[in-house]
Amino acid sequence: MAVPYHSSSFVFVFTLICALGVSLGFNSTSDLDDSLVYLWPLPSEFTFGEDVLAVDPDLSLAVGGDGGNSDIVREAFLRYRGIIFKHSTRFSKFRGRSMYDISKIRIIVHSDSEVLQLGVDESYSLLVAKNDDHSIIGEATIEANTVYGALRGLETFSQLCAFDYGTKTVQVYNAPWYIQDKPRFVYRGLMLDTSRHYLPIDVIKHVIESMSYAKLNVLHWHIIDEQSFPLEIPTYPKLWKGAYTKWERYTVEDAYDIVNFAKMRGINVMAEIDIPGHAESWGTGYPDLWPSPSCREPLDVSKEFTFDMVSGILTDMRKIFPFELFHLGGDEVNTDCWNSTPHVQQWLQDHNMTPKEAYQYFVLRAQEIAISKNWAPVNWEETFNTFATNLNPRTVVHNWLGPGVCPKAVAKGFRCIYSNQGVWYLDHLDVPWDGFYNAEPLEGINSASEQELVLGGEVCMWSEVADTSNVLQTIWPRAAAAAERLWSKREATSGKNITLTALPRLHYYRCLLTRRGVEADPVTNKYARQPPNGPGSCYEQ
Repeated sequence: MAVPYHSSSFVFVFTLICALGVSLGFNSTSDLDDSLVYLWPLPSEFTFGEDVLAVDPDLSLAVGGDGGNSDIVREAFLRYRGIIFKHSTRFSKFRGRSMYDISKIRIIVHSDSEVLQLGVDESYSLLVAKNDDHSIIGEATIEANTVYGALRGLETFSQLCAFDYGTKTVQVYNAPWYIQDKPRFVYRGLMLDTSRHYLPIDVIKHVIESMSYAKLNVLHWHIIDEQSFPLEIPTYPKLWKGAYTKWERYTVEDAYDIVNFAKMRGINVMAEIDIPGHAESWGTGYPDLWPSPSCREPLDVSKEFTFDMVSGILTDMRKIFPFELFHLGGDEVNTDCWNSTPHVQQWLQDHNMTPKEAYQYFVLRAQEIAISKNWAPVNWEETFNTFATNLNPRTVVHNWLGPGVCPKAVAKGFRCIYSNQGVWYLDHLDVPWDGFYNAEPLEGINSASEQELVLGGEVCMWSEVADTSNVLQTIWPRAAAAAERLWSKREATSGKNITLTALPRLHYYRCLLTRRGVEADPVTNKYARQPPNGPGSCYEQ
């Protein structure tokens, strides 16, 4: 069944309000520009009016449809109710439920499927209006095809709610709201590196929770790299000897917990092992994986044990990570060790391979292993740049080195993820918010069929100089700028004076994040991850 904005009644109301030319605004405070809509990311279509509605602190949930009774919906309602009603309302000027305009939120979910995969329907409609003469209890209504669309609707509803310090009530301004919303891209990601610095489980969950506030839907978990191997692999139990210490590890149960925590927020987890060039830590537990004790990267291409290890790791990880994409890395492969190690050099000669051809051989074998476990492989762009014609056609090319790669990849029929390091690497502290906001994944791609091959993009949080003390400040609010680019219509985010149309809204959103306990950095600092320059309002920093 379709979400309600496909129904004739919703379209009639929506069209009628548009025809009346209702002014767009959000009059929760006289200090805000009431010509703007303070929702982030901006919904696809919306109208609103001039009413102010009071929301009952005892807000209740009513559900409908085949999927409305899902635990995902019910737990999300409780989370968001806690977010909306941060302030005590025991001394509210309103008395009794009859004095509130909204006492119930009705969530209708048509499908009972909770399968979370790439392209799951995240569309929803949201209606927030004053109760009429036929209803004793006023209510807001979210309708979606899937539970994940309902989650996105709950986030939008929570952003419509604001605490009024005069009445000590939660209010919705500029009602009635009619919102029809869906994402522009199916893949809206954040990469988190836990190899360069270990991040505790609660910190990873805090990052995931904050991602849901911006409607991001993929956590790319760069778990392992040359510096450390923190994940338990039961088939090869010595691998996590490569962790920094025995206290900086993730058990299988930890990883399950993170994946489930993310799923409850509509977020997939794409795991990565970056092979063959970023895997020195593997050899701490299994030194035979190194070409030699003094030359430890890339992994030894000459030994079947290396590929048995890759297969065993992927077999164990497949039990944890249900997402259809798996990242195999493949970047920054320096083959000097292969050239300088006698037994590898001999193997190359026996197989009539150059080191470059051995690099291709390794990547393609790893891809075959991943595909055999029903994963579509994702590889960093060097694999495409080096041997595009031989890559498996299911490969997703992950751009990072600069612009222009996705146009080339999709022209050859590959899917692509955009992460141009010049604009979407969060560890590049000199890239300001507008650099993130103006980056366009479809730049240089004009064919509609090729545009569909761009899955979306992700911002990357490499952790060489980030840990628990500063990771969230580095991510936010700049990641939100990319999140709106990935969710909202292109025409809503492009060709405008974003200092007027986006910056005040991003200030507001940054303050929303801080109210929710997310350590978001000031928006307009010259360098990210810096404290405020002096006293001032959250809404101006």
